[in-house]
Amino acid sequence: MTTRHQRRTAARAVAAVTCLLALACAACTGGPDDTPPPDGKGEARGPIVVASGLDVTGSGGVRQQLIEEWNRRHAEDKSQQAKLVELPGGADQQRSQLLGALQSGSASYDVVNLDITWIPEFAEAGLISPMPGTGSGSGDGDGADAVDLDFIKRVHATTVWKSRSYARPFNTDVGLLYYRPDLLTAAGIQTGRQPTAAWSWDDLYASVGTLALSPDRTDDRAGWTTQLKQYEGLTANAIEAFASVGVELADSEGHYTSSPEELKKGLDELLDRARLGRIQPAALSSDETAALTDFAAGRAVFLRHWPYVYGALKALLPPDAYSVNRLPGVSVLGGQNLAVTADSPRADNARELITFLTSRESERCLLDAGFAATRASAYSNDPRWPCWPRVAAALRPAGDPPGATGTAAAPTGTPPPSGEGARKEQGQSAREAYRRTLSAALNEAVQRPRTPYYGAFTHVLQSHVHALLAARSPDSDTAATALDADLRDAFAGR
Repeated sequence: MTTRHQRRTAARAVAAVTCLLALACAACTGGPDDTPPPDGKGEARGPIVVASGLDVTGSGGVRQQLIEEWNRRHAEDKSQQAKLVELPGGADQQRSQLLGALQSGSASYDVVNLDITWIPEFAEAGLISPMPGTGSGSGDGDGADAVDLDFIKRVHATTVWKSRSYARPFNTDVGLLYYRPDLLTAAGIQTGRQPTAAWSWDDLYASVGTLALSPDRTDDRAGWTTQLKQYEGLTANAIEAFASVGVELADSEGHYTSSPEELKKGLDELLDRARLGRIQPAALSSDETAALTDFAAGRAVFLRHWPYVYGALKALLPPDAYSVNRLPGVSVLGGQNLAVTADSPRADNARELITFLTSRESERCLLDAGFAATRASAYSNDPRWPCWPRVAAALRPAGDPPGATGTAAAPTGTPPPSGEGARKEQGQSAREAYRRTLSAALNEAVQRPRTPYYGAFTHVLQSHVHALLAARSPDSDTAATALDADLRDAFAGR
């Protein structure tokens, strides 16, 4: 029988030949600096290579700034220098690139920034190493676990697979409800009837009904919009609808636990949210950029989106034209975790780098830049843990007040901000309210299913759900039965 080790060795041999024949291949990053020292002691020379997706805070964004701060602090030691490699393409393409590179050994990545849903897959395949001294990450183990107590508990749980922590939370994400106070007020919906922390979907539907009666309503304006294109955004929306009615698809070990009856409840909830007249018709083909564009242009009054949008909106709308609150019902977690690759010759240095990148100061930098931080201390405004001064200076555009939230770049195709002159920031009280909302949402959010077959699962869910939403006469009974059969296969790896 061929062992897993033999299969990986053979794959690496093929990858090595491929690299020799295609020197221009960006993944073939090996070289003299990647070999161990001549005496066989210590860590291998060369930079600590961090592979990550693109930074939503733009070119030269916060991730790169944090890497540069680490390099400044280790300027005298070349073995501790770090390099950020940003992978092109969407999340699915990045996952495929990382899987291929780590399975074949064709890339010298020491640290990988993984979507939280990929942790079980990469851990099960032996591609990333467990973090030393950690168990379940509950915080009640030995002294090594104490460092995790500041991580938001639900966020840290995304690093765990089969009772072992394989990563550190870098930046997190959670669905939020953005809304247009200017358009609500114009329709006669005064401040007291606008979103609060206690809002339900029925409250949102009631406001949508009032908006429909407004004489100021334009033909292209809808109540709300979100991301229902057939991609991961649709999975997030579906899981939020399912969880809001108590439907769970899998247990913590990745075993399928649902049924056609339960799936029908979840599908009916999603159909209700996407009912014609409530949602922007374009939502069925909208991703993050398209949904934000419709919201900023006034074609939707409510928007389900991620935290980075709070920073992006200051380049699109006047400060009093947008606000944010928790999403009604249940919200789903997103984000990325930093893990050490199993074959890294610089594993100790890589873990030190991860400790720095996820420190209290670094997490505050991430929050200031527009990401959602993974540590509770980042939301407390504790003066003991400010963003690293040089990183803060690099991230803050001229004229922005210290501690201003969000340098996220506006997506291509969005309308310019109203008025002229420099970008206007929401006031300090509004920014602090946003951070309180974000912190509360993260402490209540749920994970998407934990499974090493996540790629198969999300593909199955997306295809069935999108077909149902696009149907002229949707039949949730038939859809639930078909979805149940395919999910059973997906979670079993068939």
